[in-house]
Amino acid sequence: LKQVFNKDKTFRPKRKFEPGTQKFELHKRAQASLNSGVDLKAAVQLPCGEDQNDWVAVHVVDFFNRINLIYGTVCEFCTEKSCPVMSGGPKYEYRWQDDVKYKKPTALPAPQYMNLLMDWIEVQINNENIFPTSVGKCKEE
Repeated sequence: LKQVFNKDKTFRPKRKFEPGTQKFELHKRAQASLNSGVDLKAAVQLPCGEDQNDWVAVHVVDFFNRINLIYGTVCEFCTEKSCPVMSGGPKYEYRWQDDVKYKKPTALPAPQYMNLLMDWIEVQINNENIFPTSVGKCKEE
């Protein structure tokens, strides 16, 4: 079990914030509040004087990193043979559509679906128009 719950094992490398930047400081503040056992409502509340978009972006990236950790612990046990369908229990089946390769919702094995999903999320997070990395840089319209 020690191998399965290895905190350093991730599906993809963790996204990091550049030390010394405002987002790095917000990330540290978010981590401290989430690890301190405080009220979750207070932990996610926008700190006074901070930009709401930066605060949300930090939490989105942190959530992505945590999902990577979780997925990294189960991906070796969920193969195309053992998980032939991406489902949310017996009532729900998830199908992939990206309007490029998969133009219609397509049933895929869970590992393939998750790889496509994680790639798609990573593209969104790395898109400077959605998640600018420089302080004070506005989204171009």
